[in-house]
Amino acid sequence: MKREQAEQRGRRAETIAAWWLRLHGWSILAKRARVPGGEVDLVVRRGRTLAFVEVKQRRTEEAAAWSLDAYRLRRVAVAAERLALRYARPGDDVRIDAIFLVPRRLPHHLANVWHG
Repeated sequence: MKREQAEQRGRRAETIAAWWLRLHGWSILAKRARVPGGEVDLVVRRGRTLAFVEVKQRRTEEAAAWSLDAYRLRRVAVAAERLALRYARPGDDVRIDAIFLVPRRLPHHLANVWHG
C-alpha cells in the first residue's frame, strides 16, 4: 500500500511541476520517459532549450535537495543522454533541471543541476 501511495504522490508532484512549467512558457514533451538505465520525470522545451526535469517533493527544501543525490542525477543523466536522441534538435541547449515541491511554497525550479 505504501508503494501505491508513494506512486500517487509522485504523479501528483509531476503534474504540479508540469503546470508550473507551462505557466512559465515551457511545453511538456513527455512525462515519465523511460529508457534502459534510467527515467526522466518530465521532458520539456522552451525555445531552443530542451530540459530533462527531475521532480522531488519533500517536507522541506533541504530534504528535497538531499533526495537528489549523485546516484539519482547520474541515472537521470544517462536517461537524458539516450532521450536527447529522440527530442533534441540541432542547435538546442540541452540540460538537466530539478523542481522541488515543498508544502505551502511555490515550486522551486533549479536550472542545469548536472555538470557531469
